[in-house]
Amino acid sequence: MSESGPALWLHIVLADQTLSLMNHDTALRRWPVSTAARGAGERMGSYQTPRGWHRIRALIGREAPEGAVFVGRRWTGESHTPALGRLHPERDWILSRILWLCGSERGRNRLGTVDTQRRYIYIHGTPDEVPLGIPGSKGCVRMHNADVIELFDHCHPGMPVWITENAG
Repeated sequence: MSESGPALWLHIVLADQTLSLMNHDTALRRWPVSTAARGAGERMGSYQTPRGWHRIRALIGREAPEGAVFVGRRWTGESHTPALGRLHPERDWILSRILWLCGSERGRNRLGTVDTQRRYIYIHGTPDEVPLGIPGSKGCVRMHNADVIELFDHCHPGMPVWITENAG
């Protein structure tokens, strides 16, 4: 990202399992994440994390409490607890905040069978007991709840997001 480009943007590095809030070429803050257990890929139904340039399509959950449970991008009224997690161990929890991504690269991550937005790829909260720093999601970028809330407050619709396999 050059000095003439947007000042704030997000950089997600799959190899490092990190998400950085960038100001031009400087990382202001870095958080551990968990991306897809199946690695990188753009195809519908792949359960992989899409690469390339994206942007934030929508920010969802600004007024929701930490641990708020989302289904279909709507708060259910529930808040996640370890007991609730034990009752539903099969659920892929989407908690606290959602940053819904859309692809910016036609044919790579936008439109057709590689459309990030239609794949419902998010940056979202996950239960704090879920390990980060290792791949484990179904394609989304998971963060601990306090971290995704902190990140959310620095983001805006249209903000660029670069997802790459390596830092270079």
